[in-house]
Amino acid sequence: MRKNSVKNIRLNSEVQREMSQIIREDLKDPRIHPMTSVMAVEVTPDLKFAKIFVSVLGDDEAKEATMAGLKKSASYARHQLAVRMNLRNTPELTFVLDTSIEYGVSMAKRIDEVMKKEQ
Repeated sequence: MRKNSVKNIRLNSEVQREMSQIIREDLKDPRIHPMTSVMAVEVTPDLKFAKIFVSVLGDDEAKEATMAGLKKSASYARHQLAVRMNLRNTPELTFVLDTSIEYGVSMAKRIDEVMKKEQ
C-alpha cells in the first residue's frame, strides 16, 4: 500500500474519526482538555505507526498538560483503537501538537492590521 493510495487515505480518515471519539469519550485523564480535536492522522503504509495531529483550544499550560495526558494514555487509546477497528496491525500512536489553526488566526490578524494601516 503506497502512502497516497485510496486505501491509505480512507484508513487515515477512519483512524481520525475513531481517535476523535476515543479522546472525547473514553480517555478519563483530567489533564486532557475538553476542547481537544484530532486534526489529521498519518498511518504508515505497513500499519506499524500512526501520527495523530491534535489541536487544543487553550493556553500553553493546557496544551502541555493535554499532550502529557495523551502521551501517558497512548497505550490505552491504542487498545481501544484495536477493539473498534479490525486491522491486521494496530499502529503505535504518537501524538503531535498541531498549531496550524493558531498560525492561521495570527496571520489573518496581521493581514487585517496591514490592511487597516494602508487605508
